[in-house]
Amino acid sequence: MNGGFILRQFFDVSLPITEEMVIYPGKPGPSIKRYSSVPRDKVNESILTMGSHTGTHVESRLHLRNGRESAADLPLDHFFGKCRVFDLALVESEIHKQDLEEFEIGPEEIVLLKTRNSALGYVKFLENYVHLKMDAAEYLVNAGVKTLGFDYLSIKKPEGDDEVRELLINNTTLFLGLNLAGIPEGEYTFIGLPLRIDTDGAPARVILVKE
Repeated sequence: MNGGFILRQFFDVSLPITEEMVIYPGKPGPSIKRYSSVPRDKVNESILTMGSHTGTHVESRLHLRNGRESAADLPLDHFFGKCRVFDLALVESEIHKQDLEEFEIGPEEIVLLKTRNSALGYVKFLENYVHLKMDAAEYLVNAGVKTLGFDYLSIKKPEGDDEVRELLINNTTLFLGLNLAGIPEGEYTFIGLPLRIDTDGAPARVILVKE
């Protein structure tokens, strides 16, 4: 408090969508094409084309199975609330249960995992990005985490560990592609709003608020 006012800091931890942005190999890159331009036309308007899992995005169960819930069906209370950012920068490659136990995670928490992925950035695709192993995923699910955020375009091992992704998507609301560089470990208010699209995933804007 300062003179009766609450001092808040706002952090945008979502990736800007550009035609040059890093994408997961094999997925389509975004296209932004101007079809109406001032002064030739009265307004500027563009056609946006991108994959549903572009940049910062949310996953849904429809991503893995036909007939399951889409991004538009995800619980609204999973998009907002108090969260904790855990600093796992010392983990070189694989996050295991033992790396998470010290944080004493409880039910209905929103948890964001900050790894060296954020420090390396999204300049080019990281072939050896830090990822979760099954024992860590099981620990988070058993703890009752409702929303999990991760600082890369995938949370599982490249070309493997599909069961990790499936367990997390089926039991949490999973946000991927966060940029947590410069975000200290600690407590924040999480605001993550994916587009309301009836499909397997959706781009999202994610904001952290520090009071």
